[in-house]
Amino acid sequence: MRIVVAMSGGVDSSVAAALLAEQGHEVIGLSMQLYDHAAQTDGQRSFGGCCTIDDLHDARRVAAAINIPHYILNFERQFDEMVVSNFVREYAAGRTPLPCAHCNSDLKFATLADRARGLGADAVATGHYARVERDELTGQFLLKRGVDPSKDQSYFLFSLTQDQLARALFPVGDRGKDAVREYARLRRLPVADKPDSQEICFIPDHDYAKFVTTHAPATDRDGAIVDERGRVLGRHGGIHRFTVGQRKGLGLASPSPMYVLALRPDAQQVVVGPKSALERATLTASGVNWIGGTPEAPRRVTAQIRHRHPAAPAEVRAIDEGRAAVVFDTPQIAVTPGQAVVFYDGDVVVGGGWID
Repeated sequence: MRIVVAMSGGVDSSVAAALLAEQGHEVIGLSMQLYDHAAQTDGQRSFGGCCTIDDLHDARRVAAAINIPHYILNFERQFDEMVVSNFVREYAAGRTPLPCAHCNSDLKFATLADRARGLGADAVATGHYARVERDELTGQFLLKRGVDPSKDQSYFLFSLTQDQLARALFPVGDRGKDAVREYARLRRLPVADKPDSQEICFIPDHDYAKFVTTHAPATDRDGAIVDERGRVLGRHGGIHRFTVGQRKGLGLASPSPMYVLALRPDAQQVVVGPKSALERATLTASGVNWIGGTPEAPRRVTAQIRHRHPAAPAEVRAIDEGRAAVVFDTPQIAVTPGQAVVFYDGDVVVGGGWID
């Protein structure tokens, strides 16, 4: 089978490519150039951690080591439209975006699948820690958690469709990270001990506020920090500098810890209060994707509101086109607009959407 592998230059995608090649498939490595490598900011690369020129070189070295063809595709425009611009818009609107989910689903799968068809490939593979299986009874494709709970990345893939899952392969999803690195060492892959990327690739210094201000100067407006009753407690330098649940950096003198409860972009207000006020038992989500089809009745699930947040028992129901309502058995802390809520039935991803 001819398979296109998205090669980021990291150990996971490199092992994915090596495993498939070892199994006898005709493997083609594709890497995505997501930004202009000549661009400089204060003498440093404007991106870091992943997707750098070094990563592209690493991907090419791995491809040579396992004897597969390798191509670099220019996705600068798509990356800016689907990921970077969305990131800036969301922060400007008082929401906390999740760029990795947009990059993984909207860019890597949707765009790479089109390129793969042009190459006559039967499938697209990545180094994600997730699994795809086919339900023998219904014939539908199931997206499942990776077997290593500490590395599971199914949360970022909730928007994949049946058509995309039918062509998706996750070769490392059935093994743990240690096993992946050990395989890379045994195969003498040049990235076997390369560290994992931890930051958002286009903000290597973690200064989200500076990035948003640079790309959307109008967001840099001050406003009031208020309590739940609307009393002014202080001032801030822009709502894009805050996120729901934030405690540090508020600049308030208070006898007890204060947390960001909500952001009101229209009024330029940051609402703060005690930690207990962060608890929410309900949420609504938009842009919902139901992997196996829209449920006709309320469904019991475990719902995960952040990547590292434990999934919690809940009931979810479709309320209209592309939207859903979730009621948790017990209140959750810091339900954050802009983040994803993903619904699970055991290890199976039922669907997910964007928290309103």
